[in-house]
Amino acid sequence: MRPNDDCSTRPPGAITVRCRFFAAFAELLGRETLDLELPESATVADAVHQLRAQLDQGERLPTNPMAAVNREHVAAERQLVHGDELALLPPLAGG
Repeated sequence: MRPNDDCSTRPPGAITVRCRFFAAFAELLGRETLDLELPESATVADAVHQLRAQLDQGERLPTNPMAAVNREHVAAERQLVHGDELALLPPLAGG
């Protein structure tokens, strides 16, 4: 548990994940971060599903965007734990 983590603010069996949005995703959603409450067994795919349903313009997010958890690229099946940082990364273009 992190030093400033107050379990009394979370329902039992829930985790809180800090979501970060970059570039086009931040512009689309009008924010760069969001703290998202999820069930303990949630995966990256579950978090994306909830973001798509919960946020204005969320349905415009891809169903399976590139993602990183704690700065490590991960697959959609990666399970999340309380305190993780989930970054959704828009496609990169370049030449």
